[in-house]
Amino acid sequence: MKVLLVIPAYNEEDNIVRVIGKVEQFKKKQPGYELEYVIINDCSGDNTMEICTEHGYNVINLIQNLGIGGAVQTGYIYADRHGYDIAIQFDGDGQHDINSLPQLLNPVITGEKDFVIGSRFLHGQSEFKSTILRRIGISYLSFIIKVFSRCSVNDPTSGFRAANRKAIKYLSANYPVDYPEPESLVDLSRHSFRIGEVQVNMLEREGGVSSISSWKSVYYMIKVSLAIICSSLQRKVGD
Repeated sequence: MKVLLVIPAYNEEDNIVRVIGKVEQFKKKQPGYELEYVIINDCSGDNTMEICTEHGYNVINLIQNLGIGGAVQTGYIYADRHGYDIAIQFDGDGQHDINSLPQLLNPVITGEKDFVIGSRFLHGQSEFKSTILRRIGISYLSFIIKVFSRCSVNDPTSGFRAANRKAIKYLSANYPVDYPEPESLVDLSRHSFRIGEVQVNMLEREGGVSSISSWKSVYYMIKVSLAIICSSLQRKVGD
């Protein structure tokens, strides 16, 4: 079984070596499947690309910044064209714990689910604890996703996600552009993909800064809410 880590990276010069180092260490444990990675350098303005080239990492360099949606979709296209059985979104900032990979993969490997979310909140808390305001926002998104798509997920903004071959093919052609995690869940649910959720551990960012500011968070909530409602209306018209 071929498993691909899709690692979107934008201005991650402080983190990318550490992230790939942890991936390589995990591979030495012989997890029972062929694990590879591809870094999607989203036209970084720092030395991310230079570091990847210097270390000989497997990297795709986008000549224009596409945002997280475009970067991740590039990874799904790569996974589809190279025949991977499972693709995992794995952020380049070091917050995703590679040791949580087995529990994320298990429902996909067994064929129970097509798409699995790694949750910070399913059974207690991970090492990384979001702010109160962010947790309120996540709970709100979880609620409206459940209302409009009947998809029940505790951590809809999580970027630690695993997709089987069927989901890879679909997402390589259909992926939201802006802050896509919640929107893609609604879309997958609308097309009858089996979505699951497992508890994973997440870590504090060790370097760099998040690209989501307070004002962007407000835009994010409004934009995603409207997208979820519009997707629900499309489903009703189609029915």
